[in-house]
Formats: sequence, C-alpha cells, structure tokens
Amino acid sequence: MSVPVGNPARPLRHPLGAGKDHFSVTRRKLLTGTASAAAATALGELGSPVPSGAAPIPTARDRLWYCQPAREWTEALPVGNGRIGAMVFGGTGLERLQLNEDTLWTGGPYNPVNPSAREALPQIRRLIEQGHFTQAQTLADARLMARPLSQMAYQTFGDLTIAMPHLGTIEQGSYLRELDLDAALAATTFKADGVSWSRKVIASPDHQVIAVHLSADRPGRMHCLVGLGAPHDGVLSIDGGTLIFGGRNNAAHGVEGALRFEARARVLPQGGRISVSDNKLAVEGADAVTILIAMATSYRQFDDVGGDPSQITRSQIEAASRHSFARIAADTAASHRRLYRRVSLDLGETPAAHRPTDERIRTSETSQDSALAALYFQYGRYLLICSSRPGSQPANLQGIWNDSDDPPWGSKYTININTEMNYWPAEPTALGECVAPLVALVRDLAQTGASTAREMYGARGWVAHHNTDLWRATAPIDGAAWGLWPMGGAWLCTHLWDHYDYHRDTAFLRSVYPLLRGAALFFLDTLQRDPASGYLVTNPSISPENEHPGGASVCAGPSVDRQILRDLFAQTARAATILGLDDDLSAQILDTSRRLAPDEIGAQGQLQEWLEDWDSSAPEPHHRHVSHLYGLFPSHQINLDETPDLAMAARKSLELRGDESTGWATAWRANLWARLREGDHAHRILRYLLGPDRTYPNMFDAHPPFQIDGNFGGAAAIAEMLVQCRDDEIRLLPALPRAWPDGSVRGLRIRGACKVSLEWRAGELVCARLVSRIAGMRIVHLNERSAEVELVPGRPVTLNGPLLRT
Repeated sequence: MSVPVGNPARPLRHPLGAGKDHFSVTRRKLLTGTASAAAATALGELGSPVPSGAAPIPTARDRLWYCQPAREWTEALPVGNGRIGAMVFGGTGLERLQLNEDTLWTGGPYNPVNPSAREALPQIRRLIEQGHFTQAQTLADARLMARPLSQMAYQTFGDLTIAMPHLGTIEQGSYLRELDLDAALAATTFKADGVSWSRKVIASPDHQVIAVHLSADRPGRMHCLVGLGAPHDGVLSIDGGTLIFGGRNNAAHGVEGALRFEARARVLPQGGRISVSDNKLAVEGADAVTILIAMATSYRQFDDVGGDPSQITRSQIEAASRHSFARIAADTAASHRRLYRRVSLDLGETPAAHRPTDERIRTSETSQDSALAALYFQYGRYLLICSSRPGSQPANLQGIWNDSDDPPWGSKYTININTEMNYWPAEPTALGECVAPLVALVRDLAQTGASTAREMYGARGWVAHHNTDLWRATAPIDGAAWGLWPMGGAWLCTHLWDHYDYHRDTAFLRSVYPLLRGAALFFLDTLQRDPASGYLVTNPSISPENEHPGGASVCAGPSVDRQILRDLFAQTARAATILGLDDDLSAQILDTSRRLAPDEIGAQGQLQEWLEDWDSSAPEPHHRHVSHLYGLFPSHQINLDETPDLAMAARKSLELRGDESTGWATAWRANLWARLREGDHAHRILRYLLGPDRTYPNMFDAHPPFQIDGNFGGAAAIAEMLVQCRDDEIRLLPALPRAWPDGSVRGLRIRGACKVSLEWRAGELVCARLVSRIAGMRIVHLNERSAEVELVPGRPVTLNGPLLRT
C-alpha cells in the first residue's frame, strides 16, 4: 500500500591519504553493506601510531543515566555510526527515535560566486586602505557576497515511533534510561504491572543500520505499533513487515532539491502476529521485537547525485536481517571499542559521581565532582566516533544529530572555528581515523575553491571562506561582516599537517601536499602590500565575526589571518622539504611569510586583534571569538618559552575578554588558559562549561542552542591540561588543577607517532610511560625539570616524578 504523506581505485598505504575516488568507494561499500568485517576493522585501525596494548576495561563511569524519560530533544541520548544517527527519548508508552542521515541537506549542486566580485575587488581594497570601512563593507555586501546569500542546511530525516498503549502502571523507582559509552548502546528499562521491559538501541557501523530491540521477562506480552514519518514531502508505503518512506529533499534559497532519499524500518517479531493498522505496523502477542532502520540518499559526492537510495536501504536491511540483534550489538560494540578503549581517564571520584547525570550537571558548579569532567571527556570522544568515521561526512555544527528542517546556522560547517574545534580532540585522544571525513572535505573544497579563487580573485590555488555545506560551496556568505574571511580553507589545512605530525606517515603527507600547496598559492597571488607599514596583509578580510571601531568588520590584515598564514606557509614549506619537492616555491613561500605583519602588543598590554590598536574601543569588549589568540592555541607560534612577551599579551587579552561566553567560546578559553599552564584557571572555565548554563541534561553543549563544538573543545581542553607537545618536545601535567590531585590517563597521543600514559598522586607525577612507533630523541618537561629521552620503536620508556628512568 502507498499513502501520500506531507511535509556514501586502489588505496594508498594510509587510507586517509587516498583521494576522492577511494573515499567514494569506501562510502559506497558502507552504504551497500558490502564492506567486510576485515575491511571495517582495517578502517577502524588506520592511523594508529602505536600498538594498542592491553585495553583498559571501562567501569560504570562510562555511562550517562537518568530516572525519567526525555521530555526535550536535549534530554534524549545520541547513537550514531558516523553516517546515520538517532536521538533516543526513552519513553514508556511512546518511544521516539529522531533520525538523521549525514547527506540529507537542502538544495543541490550550485556555484554561489557573485559574478561581479572580481570587478569590484580593487575598489573595495582601496576603500579599506583609505579607512573608509563602512563604504567598503556596503560595497562588499552588494558585489562580493555569494548568490544565493545563504548556503544549504542539514535536515532531520524523520522519526521512528513505538507506541505501547497497554503497558499499565509504571512501577515507581523502576525506570532507568542510560547510554553506555563503551558499548555504544542506549537502553531503557522499567517495570509495569509486574512485567520487566527492556529496550536497546544501537547504530551499527558494520551493518549500516540502527537496530532496536524490545523485550519483556514474560512471553507473549509484547504489543506495539511502529510508525515511520518525516517532515518532508514523500510517500509512506508498507511492504510486508517493512515501513518505507521515500521522497525528495527540500529546495532552499532558490536552489532546487536534487536528492532522492529513503528510509526503511523492518519489524521482526519473535512470536506473535504482525499486521497493518493506521499506516503503522502492529505487533501483537510477541515475546520480543527487533526493528532495523536503514537510511540513504542519492548523494555520491558534491557534484554527483546519481545514487539509488532504494537499492541501498533494501540491501542494508536484507543483509542485517540475517543476523540477530545480539550479533549486531556485539559487532557494534567491538567496532566502537577498537577506538573508544584506546584512552581511559581517571580523575578521582566523589559521592556526586553516583547520582543521575542530569542531577550532576545541575549541581556541578557547587559540588566536587571531578569524575564529571572525566565523563565529559569520554563523552566527547564517544560523540566524535559516532559522528565522524571513514566514509561519512565530517561532523557538522551538531555532529550528526539534528531534529529540525531549519536548524540554527543551518547546522553547516562553520570553518572560522567551529569545524576545526570539532577535530581538536581527534589526534591527542587517539581518534586519528575520525579525521578521514575532514580530509575528504578539504579535498572537495580544493576543487570548488579553485573555481572561487579564479572567478572571484583571479588567483591560482584555492580558497574557502567562513562556511561550507554538503555541496562544498566556498564563496563568502551571509554578509561581509561575517563571511568576507578568506582563511577557512587555510585553517583546515593545518589539520592535514597535524595528522601527519602525529603519525609521521610520508605517504599521507604526499597525498595532501597538493592541498597545502594550492592553499599557499592563493595567498601568494592575493596578499596586498599595506601602504602604511609595507607589510603584506590580507585585504579584504575580517577578524571573525567582530566589529572594529571603524563602524564595520571589514579590514586588512587582522592578526588571525597572519597567524594562520604563518602556519600554512611553514607547514607547506616543511612538507615540500620532507618530500623533496618545489624548492623554488618553498623559498618563495618562506620569503612571503617573513614579509607578513608581525603580532603587536597594544596599549593595554593586550595582543592586538587588528593591525591598529583598536581593541580598547571595539564595540564588543567581551566578544565570543578570540581569533587573534589562534597563535597561542591551537597554534604554537606564541608560547611561554620562546615568545613570553606575546604570551603575556595573549593572557591580558583573555582577561579583558572574560571567562564566560557561548559554549564553544568557553571551551576555547579553557584551552588557551591550559596552554598558558594555568590549570586552576582552565579548570574554573571548564567547570562553568559543564554547568547547567552551558551543558544540557544529555551533556550536549548548550551554545545555546546546541552546538557540538563545545563538547569537542572541552574534551580537547582536558587533554591539553594533562599533556602538551610541540615538535619533539613533551610537557607532562602542564596545567594540572588542584581539583584533580590524584588520577591517571592511559593512551593519549603526542606528535611523532607516540603515546603517553600518566599517573599522579597529590598533584605530583608518579610515573609516565612513553611508547613510540618511530625512533627518535624527545625532550620531556615536568614543571621546571626536563630530560632527554631516546625512544626505540615499540619499547616502552618509563619515567618517574624526578624524570629519572626506572
């Protein structure tokens, strides 16, 4: 029956180094269920810099739990396999799974470059040089900004509902809703009229389905109605025991929808009967029920929408149906644990740790609960595993979880901080594989961004501004005050270097070198000579998303641009040297880098945000962005050892901006204070981040509204407080707060293909254990002491508190 309904070539040795063809093949195998278990394991282990050793065994600390169902979306619990996800509400009489698939966005392939941009660019540059900033911004809004002005948005897929109207009275105190971070399983249990009920939900990376299992401790008691719907125009049909919803994605901003999508939900009862009732599947008298959910769109890549979602979902459901829920759940746990169990963290425990998660969050700023920070850290790692895996799209502003057709900021990829922050914890917390979708994104942007560079700037190479989407749009959007920032692609390139630097895989470096090179070429062609100072600057640009005293945001050469360019240029030149390529170009890049305007200290003792000392009279002194501190973190250009004056100026800027901001901005501040080795201050900010103003009951970051970058930024800050590394130098417990006097961490990664484990008591290091995949000398720092250590591949080195080898 049909009922009208309204409203993912040969790989290189390092799979992250493979090009778009390999990425598309990987995604296709995941979508169609043809990836073998061995292949999935190989994908799960790529980039691991050291042997995993004995896996730490998780405890009850690795879970979120609650005594009542979710009433709001930000109370529901997330599951995901990188490509598809669900928010589980844990209702009793009515369960809701809100569903997502990472390629269901609005619109279709489009080129948003404004055709008048290149002609208007020289006049806008002159206006900025002359200090006519408001005129320059007005002209930029009219002539430079993308058409359409906004990009496409990420969409909810819909809901699966399970109604159980005949449960009876729920016994008081029997209800439990939890998320097992180690098993990647959401569970709900309760008693009603003497019957114990259980519901389990997982998102399988091996079988590419979301699986739900309903059971009771008495046979024949299962009665339920299963429904599938979506807020999109489409058709619901029922084929035996399978609900099928198919349709097309929405148009947006004048761009027609180009995707076909489909979701299937197969209901598999154990015993009992199944029938159709009111466009739902009714199960009566069963002992247990398993529901398998598959979702797909016709998206293949940003310029190819020729996939067959019906064939994909049908194949996935048929393949998964040959396995029991127990088998699918076990495979899911094994795949997840290969990543999750690489790192464990113990920060001690107080009685607060034994309370429900929502209660802990409500009282976190007034109670001692160091274990909550450890849970938040592991939750961040869990979320990254669940929202970014090889073959998936990168984690967007909400990871993979979104319940709206019009989400905040389109739930896009905001690449002036937010997308980068999503991946800050990936390398240090041993999730290098999770960077694969980000690398694939940069490969795509280098293609679309080459058109933008040529058409808008008349330049070589490629460029991406402050936002992008599924269709890899790279032109500036929203308005010049937010979008006229050409550094997004350059910042993303630093993640390519970081992945190499953590793993030291030259095959990967060779594969991404053209991306680094292309980004550098763009700026060699577009940097302008500042007539006042003679230095090279970006023009036009902004200091993300801040207005200066000139009554506008557009300017020339903000500090963040120069800092990102110093990293891009240095990393590109260093990559060329390692690979034995482009000697002349490398020399030109380094010469250009030396001609960039330097960082300056302003009259307040602060690090200047702009070329001019405008900070004290800027309209928003507590602005959420601290872009001019990029050089301190995530970069290492500004540091206490080599540039102490600039480090203290950055510190002054942090004091002037204040500690409390939006969720992601608070997380950035915690990382910055950790980099300054002020652990108590970083902890104070972290404690605010984990409080009820910035963390929802399900531990999602409250920007507000929800943005996942705060979760990832907070996890990165905790790692930064425990271990820091720059080049071949390692600093142990650099920002350990007094609130964590005793603890241990196992399996953190550091640059140079090395992992580190630490134990400390009464605030002092007991021992550190280093294991490297490659040979080399390292300098290890602990407070004011240091030691030079020789690392031999696979041979552990253990250091005690005074840094004497034991």
